[in-house]
Amino acid sequence: MKKRNFAVAMLLCVTLAACGTESSQNTPVSPTPVYTQEEIDAHIQSVGNAYLTQFPSPTPIQYLCVNPYPQHQITCTISLGVWIDGSDSSGTKGPNSYSPSYVTVNAYNGSYASASNGYVSNPYYPAAANTENYNGIAESGFVTAGSQPFSTFGADVDTAVYTNLRRKIFNNDSYGITKDAVRIEEMINYFDYDYAKPANGEKFGVVTDLTPCPWNSDTLLLRVGVRAEEVAINKGSNIVFLIDTSGSMNSYDKLPLVQESFKKLMNNLTADDTVSIVTYAGSYSVPLEGVKGDEHQKIESALNSLYAGGGTNGEGGIKKAYEIAEKYFIEGGNNRVILATDGDLNIGISSEEGLIDLIEDEKESGVFFSCLGFGTGNYQDSKMEALADHGNGNYSYIDCAAEADRVLTKEMWSTLYTVAKDVKFQVEFNPALVKGYRQIGYENRVMAAEDFEDDTKDGGEVGSDQCVTVLYEVVPIDSDYEIPNVTSRYGNSDAAGVNNDELLAVNIRYKEPDSDVSQLRTFPVTQDMIGTTMDDDTSWAAGVAQFGMLLRESEYAGTSTYDDIIDRLKQSPKVMNDDFRAEFIYMAEQVKDNNITLAENSNTYTTTGYVYSGPIVVK
Repeated sequence: MKKRNFAVAMLLCVTLAACGTESSQNTPVSPTPVYTQEEIDAHIQSVGNAYLTQFPSPTPIQYLCVNPYPQHQITCTISLGVWIDGSDSSGTKGPNSYSPSYVTVNAYNGSYASASNGYVSNPYYPAAANTENYNGIAESGFVTAGSQPFSTFGADVDTAVYTNLRRKIFNNDSYGITKDAVRIEEMINYFDYDYAKPANGEKFGVVTDLTPCPWNSDTLLLRVGVRAEEVAINKGSNIVFLIDTSGSMNSYDKLPLVQESFKKLMNNLTADDTVSIVTYAGSYSVPLEGVKGDEHQKIESALNSLYAGGGTNGEGGIKKAYEIAEKYFIEGGNNRVILATDGDLNIGISSEEGLIDLIEDEKESGVFFSCLGFGTGNYQDSKMEALADHGNGNYSYIDCAAEADRVLTKEMWSTLYTVAKDVKFQVEFNPALVKGYRQIGYENRVMAAEDFEDDTKDGGEVGSDQCVTVLYEVVPIDSDYEIPNVTSRYGNSDAAGVNNDELLAVNIRYKEPDSDVSQLRTFPVTQDMIGTTMDDDTSWAAGVAQFGMLLRESEYAGTSTYDDIIDRLKQSPKVMNDDFRAEFIYMAEQVKDNNITLAENSNTYTTTGYVYSGPIVVK
């Protein structure tokens, strides 16, 4: 290809995304159905409306009522915290609004009271201040390739931010959306892309393309799609459900949804698998240990027996879960602890730093660790992300039953079975052809260049048939785009590429799940890869990135507008048969139409929204 004029900035999207669909490259291509704009709009509206029906119905909140005389009926008086705007627990008017509510129910020891015996009408959850917590994100700016030719980061296939954001937008969360709750790479990772499968004997399949950038006429978009091998699971899984049953989980979108979620996973387990359940509140307990995966009735009964109440001793629960996972360890199998919580720990080790130290010690056992987040208002995203990142695991947020089905049923093995651990990426830019670059997303996963070859430094984990997505904005050497430059007397602006036509090279380093020694693969990207139009996957990834940049009020969003994103993504042929894509467009329309804005921090918004209206049962 004739070398084109590079008086443009070039955007690199190292697109490694969550892939669950089969590649269509080796199958016959059927004509794409043609839909009218009205049909597309109606489908998007239908999918958006359907999402709102996915929330679990309020289920009875369970409290323990101890009766020393089981032959007699007793009366229990239960105090519930009902938050009402206007007064706190001492009667003081102000933003900290609390009022106790008392409910009297009748029950026999060990039995449930009927719904008519105890009923609370519309109690509120705390309206004092939003205590949700997210790690701060400092958006990456441009750096020169001459002074910093290497961009190094750990792989990440987490998707929690996307579903948490979806929950906030669809429910018009009056807590607001903070910039730190928008991690662009997790938004892109959420969707399926048609990436090539790896060649025989290779761990990853890699595809790349270069096209004009949709939000900046002076830039190009480079997409690199990487897909992990798909493996057969033949040695069974040893899974420990670690469930938070503390008082903070006493909400219809927390413990009841946790129970429903694990039942979905349970239905996919067989006699080759082993299941245990550890719960923690003020202390830990073990309702189920070492049960075969096909004993569904036992597992379901144990899940149904759980109720919320007490403090949150996550430390004790984590240690016990690892102890049981090690006891039933399957050599060559899938050994994993799956934590389900809102992350609001308050007993034992509860700081992010302390939890990181704890989980890094425990992961040496060879047991992987996954996090499932639940709930709103007090959600501790920062702790959940830290646990998953340092525990050789992944992190998802479950906002509804459909999401539990996606994560734990449809994408079960990509979620739970690791095929490559400590995966790191290092993009090496050729200063002779690239003036500078900017990484989009992965701010919390950036590593020093020297860490790439250091096998003692932790990377990320990639599951069976799974992919990852990373974004860069790259400026060619003859572009008019101005980047602050650093001059070196040692000539670090000389060409670094082996091939003078190479713009950059994508280096992937990974370990086999049972190995401590990494392997390296390198994929050069050259100028002759430049095309004229984006394919569907590139266009979609770019649109999600634009949406994230607009939400974050990024100074690098260029000409992006919600209208432009929506109009372009509606042209995707997958919108009519991929409900997640249709749902995303619906989200973008909600943000545009409702003018949803960001909060500077998550502690500035209050709400008096209802959380539970239903029966109280006593056991």
